[in-house]
Amino acid sequence: MIIHIANPIYDSVFKYLMEDERIAKTLLSALLKKEVLSVETRRHEYTNGQRDNISMFRIDFAARVKESDGRERLILIELQKTWLETETLRFRQYLGAQYANPENMVGEERRKTSALPMVAVYLLGHRVGDIEEPVLYVNHKSHDYAGVEVTKGLPNPFVESLTHDSIIVQIPLLRGQVNNRLDKVLSVFDQTMKDKTNNQVLLVEEDLYAGDKEMEYILHRLLAAAADSKLRQDMNVEEEYFMALEDRDTAIMNRDKIIAEKETVIAEKETVIAEKETVIAEKETVIAEKDAVITKKDAVITEQEAVIAEQETKMSTMIRKMMQQGMQEEDIMQLTGLSVEEVRRLKQ
Repeated sequence: MIIHIANPIYDSVFKYLMEDERIAKTLLSALLKKEVLSVETRRHEYTNGQRDNISMFRIDFAARVKESDGRERLILIELQKTWLETETLRFRQYLGAQYANPENMVGEERRKTSALPMVAVYLLGHRVGDIEEPVLYVNHKSHDYAGVEVTKGLPNPFVESLTHDSIIVQIPLLRGQVNNRLDKVLSVFDQTMKDKTNNQVLLVEEDLYAGDKEMEYILHRLLAAAADSKLRQDMNVEEEYFMALEDRDTAIMNRDKIIAEKETVIAEKETVIAEKETVIAEKETVIAEKDAVITKKDAVITEQEAVIAEQETKMSTMIRKMMQQGMQEEDIMQLTGLSVEEVRRLKQ
């Protein structure tokens, strides 16, 4: 049977869901892949109450977990949920605040205190780059200089105080595939099950969870959330905010697109201008080279003309002397090999 449950991607519904200790234990056990024996919501809850330009829901848990070897230990779980892509810096700032919080230290004597081991959980309403896995586990390991993993003496309170593991859930990639316990628990976040006319509601096949007491309990609470008028009003407020935010982001994207297109046109024009300037420069270089050749030729011609003029001067002087000595034009022509016109021009 199809039932209508509240969509837990909304902050108000998610908060309502995680306030229930039993549900918090179920979700955290599935994420951590280990039994959560007890869970306590920390004194501070960090929500995006002011509704700035980014929606981010934050909540802290102190959880006592049972390890595979039967050992119990207390860990700090920092859970952050966001609808939209947000700055990594915001996540880092929040984690930094938790590292610095004295309440996250354990130990009776100050010199023997150490921080609680921390696990950061990110429930993202968007994809992270091209990563295709719906759930990504980022676990730290210790290695020596040669890259060999170090296991002796670990885990160690000092090391765990300064590093933390992370679990990243990409909600858009939860697409109805249930292969393990975590897939089943997270299936109530699957946005492909949204009502086509109402984003605040998911249409869930109740029979898929039959016999699973924890999942039935989660569905029951989400059913109650769907019927709660106060929660519906809170979802309406969130939706109005995000519609306005999407409109703003769309306007920014359109503006950026127009700017990018104009910058592309300007870049193309600048490329054309640069190409024309290159052609002009090349032509000017060719012209300059031709001018240099012409100048060189003119210089050679001038030199040659000077030589010719000098030779003609000498020839003219010689012809006049010959004529003064009584030689006839025919004799001078025969002696010099000049024509009669050249002899007569030079004797003047």
